Amino acid sequence: MNGAPRERAPWRAAALAVAIGVASTLMLPTTRTVVVGTVGTTLTLGVVLACLVVAAFRRAAVRAAGWLALALVGWTAALQLVDAPPAVAYQHLDPWSTELPTRLALAICLVQLVLLALMGRGHVRAVASWLAGRPRRVALVVATLVAIGVSAMPSRDPLPFIAELTTAVLLQVLAVLTLVAAARSLPTAEWSAAEQWTGRALEPAHGGTKPRLDRGILFLAAFVTLVAASLAWFAYQAHPHVPDEVIYLLQARYLADGQLTMPLPPVPAGFNVDLMYYEPARWFSPVPPGWPMALALGAWLGTPWLVNPVLGGIAVLLTYVLLAELQPLRTARLATILLACSPWFLFMSMNFMTHTLSLVCALGAALAVARARRSGRWPAALVGGLLAGAVSLVRPLEGLVVAALLGLWSLGARGRAFRLLPSVAFVAGTVGVGALVGPYNAMLTGSPSVFPIMAYVDKYYVPGSNEMGFGPNRGLGWPGLDPFPGHGPVDVVVNTVLNAAQTNVELLGWPFGSVALLAIGVVVAWRSLRREDAWMAMAIAGVAGAHAFYWFSGGPDFGARYWYLAIVPACALLARVIEGVDQEIGGATAPARARAAALVLSAATLFVFVPWRAAGKYYHYRGMRPDVRTLAGERGFGRSLVLVRGRRHPDYASAAIYNPIDLRADAPLYAWDAAPDIRTRLLAAYPDRSVWILDGPSLTGGGYRVAAGPLTPSEAARTIPPDAAGDAHVYDPVSPPRPVP
Repeated sequence: MNGAPRERAPWRAAALAVAIGVASTLMLPTTRTVVVGTVGTTLTLGVVLACLVVAAFRRAAVRAAGWLALALVGWTAALQLVDAPPAVAYQHLDPWSTELPTRLALAICLVQLVLLALMGRGHVRAVASWLAGRPRRVALVVATLVAIGVSAMPSRDPLPFIAELTTAVLLQVLAVLTLVAAARSLPTAEWSAAEQWTGRALEPAHGGTKPRLDRGILFLAAFVTLVAASLAWFAYQAHPHVPDEVIYLLQARYLADGQLTMPLPPVPAGFNVDLMYYEPARWFSPVPPGWPMALALGAWLGTPWLVNPVLGGIAVLLTYVLLAELQPLRTARLATILLACSPWFLFMSMNFMTHTLSLVCALGAALAVARARRSGRWPAALVGGLLAGAVSLVRPLEGLVVAALLGLWSLGARGRAFRLLPSVAFVAGTVGVGALVGPYNAMLTGSPSVFPIMAYVDKYYVPGSNEMGFGPNRGLGWPGLDPFPGHGPVDVVVNTVLNAAQTNVELLGWPFGSVALLAIGVVVAWRSLRREDAWMAMAIAGVAGAHAFYWFSGGPDFGARYWYLAIVPACALLARVIEGVDQEIGGATAPARARAAALVLSAATLFVFVPWRAAGKYYHYRGMRPDVRTLAGERGFGRSLVLVRGRRHPDYASAAIYNPIDLRADAPLYAWDAAPDIRTRLLAAYPDRSVWILDGPSLTGGGYRVAAGPLTPSEAARTIPPDAAGDAHVYDPVSPPRPVP
């Protein structure tokens, strides 16, 4: 029964991989519609994967296969209980819904609980006994409380939050115990095969001890680029969805056209886009220039949606080489695999946001400083400083964090002629690149010390409300995302819990929390941790701590995005924890069972969590959709004025991104049909263009719809009067209403 497992035919493994791939892609949306509803495919996918698992195991391991199949089905059922709409909202558990799919998913979870109670009591007792025998019991209790506290998103009403927190903890414990039952039921022969497979996966292909980019790591980088590009095309539809993304792409386009600003439109209120700064003669994006300049290369090539996927692949390469400087190669390899399979990482590599470039620059800076620490040479430290300065051009606060952390770390690089020379070189490089923002600021605001984004907030919101620090005037008045006025200790706690809870879900995507695993795992594997792990913990604390001084948590877009620089230190620390658990289980022999389980869960995440999140949240996220570019070809808009009815976001924002940079070009011009007087001025400004009128998604409840056209300007003046009731942004952006402190 426990003999060596018989060899599987190559076609069987290939068929298994193809079947899993086909099943997972059923959840990916096409460019027009979702092939199968998210609800149905989530549960169906769990059943399909469960059947494939049972079929792949030999008869002696049927009990383990059954437990693993139950864990997969329970995982997909638990996801069905999550309410994560494609809107600006944090996800919450909703097991009390009366809808049939939710009841079915809840029934599956209850069956899982009953089976554990009837057939898995021995496994439950074994886990309890093992935990009870761990030292540092007080620390373990504290870590458990932390794990519980981040298991659900906080709510304003405490009773629903407590109920949701309890449900979330029960689901995670249920998942852990089912997986433990599968692991403890697996025969020795299968474990031996799994450990050999894990060893091959984590062994460098070149067989050496020096960090090199072998074919395995190159494959991981190519895999990340391919998956992120596929998500960007099929789920994200190569179209911006967040207001920030609209402006990044617009700025990238006019930078690629050789312009620092654009001439003011003839009717600014008809081209009113969020996060654009309007002056009497020009308009421009106020965001930092680093990311739009990088995105401009993609805009110049006509493929801006590919920039972040490529940067994601580069981040994988840099992660491995950096961690290999600090940790054993197997640990670095495991951490890199965790990163490459992280839903947080893949979805951030899919979008048009700044964070992937910031991560790449930070990783490059850290790698250069690590090389300087090893060699004592100042040129490497100078390169690190240049890249740290580049981070400040992308995300200024993150640039400050990277400069501070790496500046302290560079003190360990002792120069050959002058001990502090590498640190001096690092500081010089950081200041040299970071100072470039001064002339840029001066060209846009008239002062090197006044950042355009601060000038924008002072003009369109309450002056000083976007500054760092604490006070009653902090915040932009977003009650759904900033629950308390101003910024104080309560806001710090709420923002920290929100970001930690999102990281708990998004970092690994496993059926139990990532932060929970990290907190409890650090206590369990304490004896295996090294000084390098303390550096990783310091990096995580530095990123989170710096953002405690900012009023906004970052919101629900793409996880805890303000904490994104912590993703590599977190994966590195998780890899060490997983190895430490192996040592705690096996002592000196240290079998690779926890590592094998981590690799299996990471692979399963790609087929369960990632498609579920892609189809359920990021397809038509925030109501943004690229229908306008399709309609322009189908209807032949040509040289026309297209009046878009609806709200500024998403209705007009989704269309505005397809405007030409030169508003005099022989191409469709998309303007916001916000009010009767704005329409009148637009028709007068473009009297020689035919007119189309579009109803936006907020009016149609679906895609864009041609309401009328082509019309003459006089016909358009009498057709379908605009109605932007409820949109507070209908004003002249050159002279907006004066913010009230």
